[in-house]
Amino acid sequence: MWKLAKQSYSLPFFIVYYVLSVVLFLIALPLLVYLSFKQKYKVSIPSRFFLFKNKPFKTKNAIWFHVCSLGEARALKPILQGLKQKPICITTITQTGNDEAKKYDAEVRYLPYEMFLPFWIKKQEFLVVLEAEFWYLLFVVARAKGARVILLNGRISDKSVDSYMKFKWFYKKLLDKVEIIYAQSQTDKNRFLALGAKNIEVIGNIKLAGEIKKTKTYPKPSRELIVAGSTHSGEEKIVLDGFVKYNQNSMLVVVPRHPERFEEVYTLMQEYALKHNLTISRFSQTKELETDLVLVDMMGELNNIYAISDIAILGGAFKDDVGGHNPLEPAYFGCKIITGKHFFHQKELFKYVHHIQYIENDELSEALRTAKSLPSSTVDEKIDLQMLFKRLN
Repeated sequence: MWKLAKQSYSLPFFIVYYVLSVVLFLIALPLLVYLSFKQKYKVSIPSRFFLFKNKPFKTKNAIWFHVCSLGEARALKPILQGLKQKPICITTITQTGNDEAKKYDAEVRYLPYEMFLPFWIKKQEFLVVLEAEFWYLLFVVARAKGARVILLNGRISDKSVDSYMKFKWFYKKLLDKVEIIYAQSQTDKNRFLALGAKNIEVIGNIKLAGEIKKTKTYPKPSRELIVAGSTHSGEEKIVLDGFVKYNQNSMLVVVPRHPERFEEVYTLMQEYALKHNLTISRFSQTKELETDLVLVDMMGELNNIYAISDIAILGGAFKDDVGGHNPLEPAYFGCKIITGKHFFHQKELFKYVHHIQYIENDELSEALRTAKSLPSSTVDEKIDLQMLFKRLN
């Protein structure tokens, strides 16, 4: 590690940062042990913070992609298809991202906590980091061990730009290790330049290049089908309140973002069904869409439901702590889209989708009525991956 510290070109800072990472680990240790028993973290936390079944990559001189979660892991597909017989390694943060990454022909690991990285990282040809996964020791150690570091789909959201600028001195150190940044937009490029980054190209959002498809075909109900997709805690109540005020012999399908919330959401839906005399079912039990309320308590079904839906209420944007979800999927299947106003993490994608209603939380019933007179959402596709392929191949 001492050798790596000398190669970091900022020895005192490297040492201070590393010591702080150890101290933070020790402080958080009781919480980490506690969270390890939670269903959501039972694999990721032991892997990341205790290296349980998380050995270094066997493959050397590969192209190593680091992504955070499910959406970024899915976005890798067209990129991996464009690489010519290159060995691939992938690290992730979340369990859903890890599960998705395992679908590729690649070595897949969880990214260890930073204090382990000097001992865990092996030499790779490239490290390609997606979006805003800015881990100082990841960039420094990978570069010191010989990897060329690329930031792909780089973005700095409106909500976080001020925080980045307050720590400009830190991000300049980090971005100095990056060979090139492929930014989502000109706005993102300007923000990276303000942080002191160099060699930036705008190629668009790589999520626009991903293939959107359904895996099953279900019969379309005879009445209007409204789907609430990728909902988070608190959003189901907003959706149900709006639906019961609007209900015109329509049916509502709810697809929560996180599977650990299925029971919680079903209990809430049962309360509304009882109060408003609505029929209700669980999709895992019936595999049918016939009742007034349906909970889709299965993973991988959202696109299949979008494909037969009339209106999509896109979750993640009715609260100010999530940042929205990908609007391309419901738009691809011709849904009329309604979402909240807190979509800051997906702002670049929303620029390409037309005819979306952005509403306050108490405006859903009116938006559902308005949807009848609006055209379906459409997508402008703008993405160029050729510069990336030329560099990596």
